[in-house]
Amino acid sequence: MRPSFGAKPMKDGVSFRLWAPAARRVDLLLERRHAMQRRQDGWYVAEISGLAAGSAYKFRIDDEIDVPDPASAFQPEDVFGPSEVIDHDAFAWRARDWRGRPWEETVLIEAHVGTFTREGTYRAMIDKLDHLVATGITALELMPLADFAGRRGWGYDGVLWYAPDSAYGRPEDLKTLIDEAHLRGLMVFLDVVYNHFGPEGNYLGRYAPAFFTDAHTPWGSAIDYRVPQVRAFAVENALSWLTDYRFDGLRLDAANHIVAIPGEVSMLQDLSAATGELSKATGRHIHLVLENGDNRASLLDAAQEPPNGKYRAQWNDDYHHAWHVMLTSELAGYYADYQTPRLDLARALASGFVYQGEISEFWGKKPRGEPSGELPPATFVNFLQNHDQIGNRPLGDRLESLASPQQIEAALAVTLLAPMVPMLFQGEEWGSTVPFPFFCDFQGGLADAVRKGRRQEYAWAYEKYGDEVPDPLDPATLQSAVLDWTGRTQQHDARLALVRELLALRRKEIMPRLKGASFGAAEAADNGLLTAHWRMGDGTELRLTANLSDHEITSSVGAGTTIWGEETGGRLPPWSVIWRLGG
Repeated sequence: MRPSFGAKPMKDGVSFRLWAPAARRVDLLLERRHAMQRRQDGWYVAEISGLAAGSAYKFRIDDEIDVPDPASAFQPEDVFGPSEVIDHDAFAWRARDWRGRPWEETVLIEAHVGTFTREGTYRAMIDKLDHLVATGITALELMPLADFAGRRGWGYDGVLWYAPDSAYGRPEDLKTLIDEAHLRGLMVFLDVVYNHFGPEGNYLGRYAPAFFTDAHTPWGSAIDYRVPQVRAFAVENALSWLTDYRFDGLRLDAANHIVAIPGEVSMLQDLSAATGELSKATGRHIHLVLENGDNRASLLDAAQEPPNGKYRAQWNDDYHHAWHVMLTSELAGYYADYQTPRLDLARALASGFVYQGEISEFWGKKPRGEPSGELPPATFVNFLQNHDQIGNRPLGDRLESLASPQQIEAALAVTLLAPMVPMLFQGEEWGSTVPFPFFCDFQGGLADAVRKGRRQEYAWAYEKYGDEVPDPLDPATLQSAVLDWTGRTQQHDARLALVRELLALRRKEIMPRLKGASFGAAEAADNGLLTAHWRMGDGTELRLTANLSDHEITSSVGAGTTIWGEETGGRLPPWSVIWRLGG
């Protein structure tokens, strides 16, 4: 099906389409002005012969305002500049036979292009791909790339969804990164935001106000996916990332803020079904993952191949929160819902979500979640750190600054060998202490509003730390988050060796048994003893025994063959982990 939106190169020119139902007139601005023809349902079209890829253009609305293409494929001069015609078919892919990897082989690392390397570009990331492969990572997940205002940002304020941000390079640079990853056997995922548009550089409200509802998300007006053209804009965007750039999967940000109508087919279902059709047509493994604070287990199905209305997995914040409270004793904000962290961790290991319909104080004293124990364990992406859990802290400090190495290594031994899909955050594999504070590049009143909002949200931190709290608008804040690849110490090397050993064991013992695995049970004792077991796909039982305390525990580790950890005659040293496989 031909995409509805944007500029598309043809045999002898370029076709332009803009959905602008509130506009009385639209002109295409090239070297000269071209009146666009209005068609039914608010579409404006123009076909310009003799025009080549690389041409710059804008749209003029009602002789009042010049705007970029909302489906722009590239913005070389940022969101306020002209759009550029991109011929996606012109790129010469080298990994032409790449079909992806099964979900059970996934080991994720989340990365921000602008801070992953000193250069902060797509091209510079290529030099680090061999490190990821040697570590045991199988999937690189990029934080959002949709073009946002300014040169610095996390990416969650994107306004031009189809255009990878020019701060990191050109579209062909991004494609080269993905191609090089595929040549090394690495999948590449992209974080996408379909719950709102960023606050700066978004003109849709002027000529297509039907994009928005009266409802609001924490970041701006909600998007009205009841409108067919609006729904198509999001679905086609997902397909563009998966086809034009050959991403292997997408992670949908904060899906609980995508407005849906009970009883009707949601945009999420349509997006999944369209992705499934692409997967069937190409023979590719394509994986869709949700972030969803509502813990809606009914949206998930890790075994569905290809996607057909549901999602492969979900980031499991519950798992992170239980570990964080256990290791730090912090109980502010959403952590207040995890007053019994060892019991909460046991529940997450035994059946996925901690909140499966229980009342959540933080979420408005309302029931949160749905039962999840019947899902395969690989439905859940488990992590100890990610961009949110680090960057939403006032100082952007990592877990390395809050817990002991012994505690973190025990948590890694559990996370990287459990039958859920593990995820690391950039540099976590070697224990980096480089912070990841929030940063952006807004101007004027919006910049002032961001500063004011941060000071209100983190008033306690400004009172405690004063000027130590980084200014999100200061370029130095981004620079403070850049990974230091050359400053690794002997301690960092030891951590990296541990993670590599754990992931090598995962590749040998866990991945081959993950398909068809099911949840079992888990228990947490008052003395810090944690036990859990799962039935794996080959019929064997995977068993965990861990001492998550600061004192020695006497306990049997049970039957089976030890694959990780040291048995010490029934004595479990503090923060020790033992994994066993049995019949």
